[in-house]
Amino acid sequence: MKELNSTDDVLKVLDDIIQVSERTNDPRGYFAVIYRRVTWKVKEGIETGYFDDTERMEKLDIIFAKRYFDAYYEYEANGRATASWELAFLYARKYWPVILQHLLIGMNAHINLDLGIAAAEVSKKKNIEDLRDDFYRINYILASLVDEVQDNLSTIWKPLRPLLKKTGKYDNMVVDFSMELARDGAWRFAKELAAKKESEKDECIALRDQTIAKKANLVTNPGMLGNILLGLVRLGEKGSVSAKLEKLKYVSDERSVNQSVLSP
Repeated sequence: MKELNSTDDVLKVLDDIIQVSERTNDPRGYFAVIYRRVTWKVKEGIETGYFDDTERMEKLDIIFAKRYFDAYYEYEANGRATASWELAFLYARKYWPVILQHLLIGMNAHINLDLGIAAAEVSKKKNIEDLRDDFYRINYILASLVDEVQDNLSTIWKPLRPLLKKTGKYDNMVVDFSMELARDGAWRFAKELAAKKESEKDECIALRDQTIAKKANLVTNPGMLGNILLGLVRLGEKGSVSAKLEKLKYVSDERSVNQSVLSP
């Protein structure tokens, strides 16, 4: 993996993962495409002064991304990762999960576990409370992606949005999940971890990892009605993984040109 010194380096590694996913029809590429969109928005925020401390935010972005990259490449090499990421990668081997489930289970691992770790790391030997406002700004960017993801997926299977509106069940699940990401849990974990001695941090992270892995049950086991709905969606998701990645990339690139989450 390339050395990470900037958000541009993060984007390059994401491009590598996406290209490999396209060649191998790997569903893990769905998360990489959306995460590239997140990174682009963070880069925009750094360049436009959206964050209080742009240098610190770039460091946070790099540490945050490296958690995902380390999990991805460690799993590629040895079939192991943190429990929450390992669950997401194993899930990518199954046929029936829909794109939205792949995305949400990846977001669960990366935001509910990795973001707090990155926040504590970038605040080492500093007062983590100084990071609070920028932490919530990046959380806003992350949470804003949920509706955007549903819009993107509607380009792959057009009946998706009206079906979600009609049933409400899975749509509510997505809203609840995104609300969970935007709540104070990740920040509380970041503060808890920052306050630990170095010798205590690994155990704290391991316990958090197990808790977050269990949260993925909301995505993987949505109940009978949810499974029926998702089965219909999956049957409507025609085409190869590579073709669907190309559609997601196109919509995300188009949004990058025409829309900014940082706009009022």
